Amino acid sequence: MKVLMINGSPHAKGNTALALEEMRKVFEENGVQTEYVHVGNLTVRGCIACGACKTKGRCVIDDVVNETAAAFETADGLVVGAPVHYASANATTIAYLDRLFFSTGFDKTMKVGAAVAIARRGGCSATFDELNKYFTISGMPVASSQYWNSVHGLTPGEAAQDAEGLQTMRTLARNMTFLMKSIALGREKYGLPEKEEWTPTHFIR
Repeated sequence: MKVLMINGSPHAKGNTALALEEMRKVFEENGVQTEYVHVGNLTVRGCIACGACKTKGRCVIDDVVNETAAAFETADGLVVGAPVHYASANATTIAYLDRLFFSTGFDKTMKVGAAVAIARRGGCSATFDELNKYFTISGMPVASSQYWNSVHGLTPGEAAQDAEGLQTMRTLARNMTFLMKSIALGREKYGLPEKEEWTPTHFIR
């Protein structure tokens, strides 16, 4: 089992990193390998809708998106942690995810996704919903916990005081591990769900 963990915060050792580390320890205890990538401190341009990825098989903007695409393809699960800016994930995280999901043509069916939102006070549930949309449009089951996947803290390290938030992270990692292992067993016995040919429609016709 392997999980790709994305830190979308601009701070390398902030509260997002703290929350993801709580999950990483549980993954390690359960024999799940992790690859941790910090994208929030990078300059990540948003999608320019050029469509080149459909022919090139990769994003025309050659940065961390292309650098992490292979890790995403081989991973059994993806964890995305992001700070809350105006009841939304920060812009760098969204730009990264838009291009990562759109430019990678490999089948993401049954890779497990988990979103984690970190805020001083409010906006976590809106950000949680926003991040989950990347998974649910891609055939990826969403891992759940004992509460919405959020941790609270403002100054770096303050999230360590959020006992319930950290417990939520540990529970999330355990549930995600169980789900990934269960899917692996199901794939071995039954294979992946049958897919129909995509029938795209437009609202103007």
